[in-house]
Amino acid sequence: MVALNLLEKRAGYLNTGTWSDKAIKEAKIYDDIYEVASSKSANFNYIPKGYDIPEDYDYFHCTSNNTIFGTQMKSFPNSPIPMVCDMSSDIFSRQLDFSQFDIIYAGAQKNMGPAGTTLVVVKEDVLGKVSRKIPSMMDYKVHIGKGSMFNTPPVFAVYVSMLTMQWLKDKGGIKAIEEENEKKARLIYSEIDLNPLFKGFAVKEDRSNMNATFTLENENLKETFDAMWKEAGINGLNGHRSVGGYRASMYNALSLDSVKVLVEVMSDLESKA
Repeated sequence: MVALNLLEKRAGYLNTGTWSDKAIKEAKIYDDIYEVASSKSANFNYIPKGYDIPEDYDYFHCTSNNTIFGTQMKSFPNSPIPMVCDMSSDIFSRQLDFSQFDIIYAGAQKNMGPAGTTLVVVKEDVLGKVSRKIPSMMDYKVHIGKGSMFNTPPVFAVYVSMLTMQWLKDKGGIKAIEEENEKKARLIYSEIDLNPLFKGFAVKEDRSNMNATFTLENENLKETFDAMWKEAGINGLNGHRSVGGYRASMYNALSLDSVKVLVEVMSDLESKA
C-alpha cells in the first residue's frame, strides 16, 4: 500500500532483513526501487550505516526491527525525503521521535494485539501526489476520509488492541515498558556473551531488544540443550531456518521472569558441559 500511495518514479529502501526484502520485491512491481544500503551479504547480521538517501526520490523506507535476524535500528537517518517505517515487530516497545516519520505501519500481532489488524500513522500532506489511480481499498486518503471505517473493521482484533493499550498505559506507558525491555535484553545478552557455550548472531551494537538470536558453539550439545529448555516450559526457541540456532522473542507481554528461566537453563548447560 505504501508504494501505491507514494511511489511516482523511484524510491529508496534500506534492506536489513526478510521483511524489507519482501517490501522491496513488492514495490518493484510498480516502479524503480533503489537499495540505499543492504546487509544481505552478511546474512543481515547488522544494520547498514553511513549511506546517502537521494533527495530526488519519492520516499525512503526502512524496517525498525528484524525478527528473524535479531537486529534493530537504534537510530534513524535525517531523511531529506518522506520516511516510511515498518514497525511491526517493535511498535510501542521504546520511545522514539515519531515526528520524524511520515508513514508508520505495523501489524498488531507482536506488541499491540492479535493478528488481523494493522496500525497506520500518516502525515496527510505526503498523500495525493501520485498520478496513478489507486484502488479504493489501498488508498490511504479514502480510509482517512471515512474515519478508518471504509470497510467493516476486524472488531475483535481492534478491541483486544484497545485492551492491550490500556494495559500498557497502566504499566506506565512506553517509557516504563522500554525500561523493562532493556532489562530483559541486558539479561539475555549478558548470558550469551559470558557463557562460552553460546555465540550471538547479530553485531552487538545492532542487537534487537525484541529478538535475541544466538547459536551453540558446540552442536553436540543441541540435543541436551533442547531437552532442557523444553523441560523448563519454554516454547518456540528454535531460530528461523535462514539463521539456525535459537531466537528468544521478548515482546512487551513477555515477563522478565520468563527471560530469567531461559538464562538459568543456559547457565545450567554450562555447568553440565
